[in-house]
Amino acid sequence: MADLNIILSNYEGKKSDLIPLLQEIQSEFGYISEELMQQVSRFTGVPESEIYGVATFYTQFRFTPKGKKHISVCTGTACHVTGAKQIIEGIERYLNIKEGETTKNGEYSLESVGCLGCCSLAPAAMVNDEIKSKLSLRIINKLFKEYEPSDS
Repeated sequence: MADLNIILSNYEGKKSDLIPLLQEIQSEFGYISEELMQQVSRFTGVPESEIYGVATFYTQFRFTPKGKKHISVCTGTACHVTGAKQIIEGIERYLNIKEGETTKNGEYSLESVGCLGCCSLAPAAMVNDEIKSKLSLRIINKLFKEYEPSDS
């Protein structure tokens, strides 16, 4: 937890440090584990239940590690009206996970985001840093086959 100690050294341990502290921890570790929340509780004196309440209020915080291929499905207006909900449901069925979860093998994780900024490409998603556009349920299988290793 050396990295955590470096992060904590930048703060005074006040309750008002909580959100920026959680943001920095998530930036460093990729998510906020139960152990990290316990450490923050000890450092700030804020009960774990309150930290969890704050962290679950804001959608930016994660409690599980992201998969190697992190899928962010846009739910902004253009994507919403062109089927974002169905895209999310299709991906959930394909991966056998729910939004906010990571597959057991750590390969994929799924989340919805407010906007990817590519409304003319709706419905859209991003896999890691790569935009996937004009998605439909029919091309979800094709999308995942692009990421599977070939049998050469």
